[in-house]
Amino acid sequence: MNWLTLIGLLAATCTTISFLPQAIKIIKTKHTKDLSLGMYLILTIGVFLWSVYGILIDDLPLVIANTTTFLLTATILILKIKHK
Repeated sequence: MNWLTLIGLLAATCTTISFLPQAIKIIKTKHTKDLSLGMYLILTIGVFLWSVYGILIDDLPLVIANTTTFLLTATILILKIKHK
C-alpha cells in the first residue's frame, strides 16, 4: 500500500466515523427534530454518487468511505423521515 492510499484511507476513516455518534444517538433516542431533512437528503445522494464514482475509477478509499458513509447517512435520513 502506498502512502497516498494510506492518507486516503485515514481521511476516509475520520470523515466516516464522524457520522457514527449521530446515528447511534438517533437510533437510541429516536429524536430527529433538530436535523435538517434537506441536508441529509443531499448528503446521502452525494455520498452515494461518490461511491459510484469510486467504483468506476477503482479507488478503494473512495468506495469504502463513501459506501460506509452512505449507510450511516441513509440510516439517519430514514429515521428522520420516520420520526418526523
